[in-house]
Amino acid sequence: MELKHIFDKVKETFDLENEAREKGLALSRDCIQFCANSIRAAHRGDRDESVRLHAAAKDNIEKAHVLLAPFPRIYYAGFLQDAEKEFAEASATFALIEEKPLPMPEELEVGVAPYLNGLGEAIGEMRRHVLDLIRVNDLTKGEYILGVMDDVYYLLASVDYPNAITAGLKRTNDMVRGVLERTRGDLTTAIRRQSLERTMKELEEKLIEKHEP
Repeated sequence: MELKHIFDKVKETFDLENEAREKGLALSRDCIQFCANSIRAAHRGDRDESVRLHAAAKDNIEKAHVLLAPFPRIYYAGFLQDAEKEFAEASATFALIEEKPLPMPEELEVGVAPYLNGLGEAIGEMRRHVLDLIRVNDLTKGEYILGVMDDVYYLLASVDYPNAITAGLKRTNDMVRGVLERTRGDLTTAIRRQSLERTMKELEEKLIEKHEP
């Protein structure tokens, strides 16, 4: 029995899928790298570099969507969703540092599950940002960021669906809860220290005034 026509069809299909997969993997890996560097630049205060890298990540996401759309099995293999999650994390981190509204999933053109997990991961970056604010004694902004972290935690906690739907969101939110509580403790300590320093300074000034001739 001659089966070459079957082999030819199978080979054609797999060749196309394999080519799309390899290109999609490369785009996704580069996107993740762009996102990590964009976050790093945002923490350094290099806004222009962060925006440039964010734009490069967005371009890769868009190209991957177009490339993989004809191949649903490859599209949902997981690596594109990982890139979407990292892109959502970078976008949320930048927005929070800039004190801008959080972008919506459709604005970023990412799936809802990667978006929510990326939002959770951004809370870890916000802990780093709050610690930076504590070091420069900007506790007012630190309290604002902590409030946003709290809001995100309760948002994620309210999404009560199976892990198969949310891509493991409960695990992400468990991490968020731990990060939130540690950050709250660090900020509370810093606020108390600032209050004590202020009180001691006021007392010192009063003592000086009292002993002045």
